[in-house]
Amino acid sequence: MDTYAVVGNPVTHSKSPFIHARFAQQTGRIMHYTPLLAPLNGFRQTVLDFRKNSGKGMNITVPFKFEAYTLATRLTDRARAAHAVNTFRFEAKEEILGDNTDGVGLVRDIEINLNFPLAGKQILLMGAGGAASGVILPLLQQQPCLLAIANRTPEKAVILQQQFANHGPIAAGSYQDFAGQRFDLVINATSASLHNELPPIPPDLFHGTALAYDMLYSSRLTPFLELARAEGVEHLADGAGMLVEQAAESFLLWHGIRPETRIVISQLRDELRRHAP
Repeated sequence: MDTYAVVGNPVTHSKSPFIHARFAQQTGRIMHYTPLLAPLNGFRQTVLDFRKNSGKGMNITVPFKFEAYTLATRLTDRARAAHAVNTFRFEAKEEILGDNTDGVGLVRDIEINLNFPLAGKQILLMGAGGAASGVILPLLQQQPCLLAIANRTPEKAVILQQQFANHGPIAAGSYQDFAGQRFDLVINATSASLHNELPPIPPDLFHGTALAYDMLYSSRLTPFLELARAEGVEHLADGAGMLVEQAAESFLLWHGIRPETRIVISQLRDELRRHAP
């Protein structure tokens, strides 16, 4: 049986095994998919040991996406642009193909599932870590009017701006630098919601915002989405759809077939509600 895994630290909370089990059932694939905890200083050895034991592919989650980028022996264009990898496919002669499916997962969820076209929109992306870097190029490829990156440490946002400057209209700065500016879409790519906290959002940031999107998923509204709702944003979304869509892209890379995602998104939301605290 082909074996796959999601590797991270922590990783027991991951819903990727649930999602890939539904994909396998839907497509008739026989596969085993498991969560794999890697020591913070032992990611490389964990990956190599898994491969040695007949592993075929992996998803990579926090905090290893940048380290995965350096471990890959071959990269897709979108992984090379992001400088971060969330998917491995193990190939012949000990080659490791590194891909990043986060951005296409986000774009598919927003444009297809939420029916929110990105062309011509003003977009604010909050955060400048691995989650943010993986989605910038796919967002810019949809030809927004502007993609602005806000971060507590503005220098990190500026690095991403310079990295992607040739791909479309992009700006960078601190949160306060964008106070008073109108954005059609605000995306939270920070880890604040994991800790039930908020990024340092300036007052009136959501003025004129049509969609607030938190890349983290939960059985209830995150603090970011609670604030957006309180400030009058009509459309709210968490990252459950993105998680399923990026997983489908990984499944396609491994098996050559794209599973149907809408039903799995619905199943995932039911699963989250069943296990809500």
